[in-house]
Amino acid sequence: MTNSKTAFITGSGRRFGLALAHALLDDGYQVIAHYNTSKDGVSELEQRGAVAVQANLADLQQVSQLISAVKQHTQQLDLLVNNASCFFDNTVVDDDLANLNTVLNVHTAAPYLLIRDLQPLLAVANGSVVNITDIYVDSPSTNYVAYCAAKAGLASLTLAFAKKLAPAVRVNAIQPGPILFLPEHDSEHRQKVLAETPLKLEGGLEPMIATVRFLRDNPFVTGESIKVDGGRALLI
Repeated sequence: MTNSKTAFITGSGRRFGLALAHALLDDGYQVIAHYNTSKDGVSELEQRGAVAVQANLADLQQVSQLISAVKQHTQQLDLLVNNASCFFDNTVVDDDLANLNTVLNVHTAAPYLLIRDLQPLLAVANGSVVNITDIYVDSPSTNYVAYCAAKAGLASLTLAFAKKLAPAVRVNAIQPGPILFLPEHDSEHRQKVLAETPLKLEGGLEPMIATVRFLRDNPFVTGESIKVDGGRALLI
């Protein structure tokens, strides 16, 4: 790797993770881009010089292998973004307990292991961790009980690691709201969500990228969680 700063992003193959990886490449970072199945976006990143690493974060043995792969690629880590996510409602989790394991591992156990075991690389760089949680960690949805609980676990990890790793490493979180609708979201769903969002906007990815940059660049912020939701959390 070059002497540029290094960022490791989980869930880099699509949506926010992909856009953030491109933005950090624009900023001059060497990007290590994790993906599970979304290879197309990561191929774009590889063409720009990113290093792609594959792992299913629901499998903690693969998480351990992922950590080893990151350590092989760099001796210091300036930024770790725990972005990877899966979104199962109660029915999916109740019908297959393996999905419960997936929700908890992807959102809580895997980030725990990544922060814990990559801490020495982060400390060398006086690096920063940004965890992507959710506005529902503060007001959980009864339709997504396991998902909200797992994201709340990640919010707790943010606070605990911020205390534990200071002053060498800063740890913060972002709580996104309706930043980018999924293709399967129909017009009725979109209108309902926007009606319940004070700013009446689909935020897009740039406000999230700007918040990562703020948390990365402000040396006096740790243990903080910033809502990027158009005010939606005010109404849920």
